[in-house]
Formats: sequence, structure tokens, C-alpha cells
Amino acid sequence: EVQLVESGGGLVQAGGSLRLSCVASGSTLSGLAAGWFRRFPGQELERVAALHLRDGATYLADSVRGRFTISADSDKRTLYLQMDRLKPEDTAVYHCAANRRGYMNDLWKNSRADYWGRGTQVTVAS
Repeated sequence: EVQLVESGGGLVQAGGSLRLSCVASGSTLSGLAAGWFRRFPGQELERVAALHLRDGATYLADSVRGRFTISADSDKRTLYLQMDRLKPEDTAVYHCAANRRGYMNDLWKNSRADYWGRGTQVTVAS
């Protein structure tokens, strides 16, 4: 069983940067498909970025490509989301998630994960 805890959210001015962290406990993220999702108030989850911890393949939503980067540490215990050139429309609660079987299609296309963090609030002021 993997527990995920996000941190790094906060208030930032438009154009600024934040780095979100997602720490895994109970087990590592090795071999899993992991990613970041965000939820706008009153709306469904939106995928942001994903990383396969086995082959290193990355996926980015069109809305964040060129501004956000997903990565993991060498121990595969922490997932990061580097967010640059932030916009007010990036304001949301950001959740990390992981699919234990490493099924990236399930995670990226269907937001289907076995483990979810509680989220961290990101607010971008204009």
C-alpha cells in the first residue's frame, strides 16, 4: 500500500513558479505510472502531467506543455511538478496519483489510479 502526500502549493503572482512534491510512503513509486491532476472548483479532475517510473516516458496536457515539468527523484519516492510561467487559470487543487500496475493508459486517459493524495492548493494571482 502506498500513501501519497503532496506539498509545495501556495499563493504566487502570475508569471511566477512553484514546485510541487508528492512523497510516497509504504512503498516506492518504482514501476508505477504516476501523475498530477488538478481540480477546479465545482469541476471534475483534469489531467496535468504523468510519468512512467519504469521507462521514464512523460505526458503533459496541452494547457501546461512548455511551462510544467514532471520528474521523480532517483530513489523514486518523490514525484515533482515544476510549474513555471504560472497563469491565473492554473489556480486549482493539485493531486498526485499512481497506478500500481503501471497502466499509463488507465492513469492518463481515464484518471484511474489506485492511490491518491489529498491535494495541495495552488493559487495564482493576476
